[in-house]
Amino acid sequence: MNDIAPTHEPLKFAYWVPNVSGGLVISSIEQRTDWSLEYNVELARTAERVGFEYALSQVRYASSYGAAQQHESTSISLALLLATEKLKVIAAIHPGIWHPAVLAKFINTADQFSHGRAAVNVVSGWFKDEYTDLGLEWLEHDARYERAAEFIQVLRGLWTQEKFSFHGKYYDITDFTLRPFPYEVPGRAHPDIFQGGNSTAARFNGGAYSDWYFSNGKDFDGFTEQYDDVTRIAAEHGRRTRFGLNGFVIQRDSRAEAEQQLREIIAHADGGAVEGFRKSVQEAGNATKDKKGMWADSSVEDLVQYNDGFRTQLFGDAQQIAERIIEYKKRGVDLFLLGFLHFQEELERFGETVIPIVRELEADLARTGDPIDVARR
Repeated sequence: MNDIAPTHEPLKFAYWVPNVSGGLVISSIEQRTDWSLEYNVELARTAERVGFEYALSQVRYASSYGAAQQHESTSISLALLLATEKLKVIAAIHPGIWHPAVLAKFINTADQFSHGRAAVNVVSGWFKDEYTDLGLEWLEHDARYERAAEFIQVLRGLWTQEKFSFHGKYYDITDFTLRPFPYEVPGRAHPDIFQGGNSTAARFNGGAYSDWYFSNGKDFDGFTEQYDDVTRIAAEHGRRTRFGLNGFVIQRDSRAEAEQQLREIIAHADGGAVEGFRKSVQEAGNATKDKKGMWADSSVEDLVQYNDGFRTQLFGDAQQIAERIIEYKKRGVDLFLLGFLHFQEELERFGETVIPIVRELEADLARTGDPIDVARR
């Protein structure tokens, strides 16, 4: 079994690093958010002060879908690690663009410099142009996940073994040792490996290989269906996978005000950019045999927020949002990956007002028994 903490541990909170211009919604509505290093350093320091444990740096190479500018994910992740003291920073990366040994070496360095706070999110890839326009091989959906599975196995092997060997379809490693290993953290075998997706292939990788499985925004039933499937696969492999859920927070003084803000975001959506995004992602999602790929069932309104964050419905005042978060915890969520319209001020407000309520509700929940059992009584 992998040494994963039980579900009664406190929820962890992460935020999307705005290392791309245009914010987290494809809308012309004002977003008081900036993609610069200076803004992101200040945001990271605020986040760790108010209770966030993780940040996720986005990966994108071709400017598209409302993001005209973007910083490379591993570079800004290292910068944020060096500017903070407690925050763990997850760099999203693409197999096929990175070789796993090169990435493992980079993360080793970042992990050493930050005393064990580096992590990766392995993104199998959905944007075909990022590969073909660079002259890189574009694989079909299931093959991309097969490559990602090998990529994760090579990462873990190089981080934990001397003279590591791996002979697969996509990677061939013989008696290789990386020095230094990642920074030694008690109870941690290696830097956290996250992986997302929705398809059968993504779920298999999440259960069989990853430490964490990221879900796009989902309602309660949608998340439970994924949780049950990935957990079954993990158990079949003698493992336990932890679960992260994407959500876009609209915290206002009332639910009505929050819903009005949501309507304004959607009303000002960049129609051309959303449609371009829809065509690309739904082509990728529907390429799977069972039509369960990412964004396969997303509406146009869902796609105004890149990863279906509206579906999680974290809208309302602090108490309402905290109570909904706890309902997801009962269903197996271990971490929330959050986006905000005005990042600096809204992330700070969330940390100062919502997280303390979540902690109080968690203490109440701990007295009632196992969170998942509670949700299914």
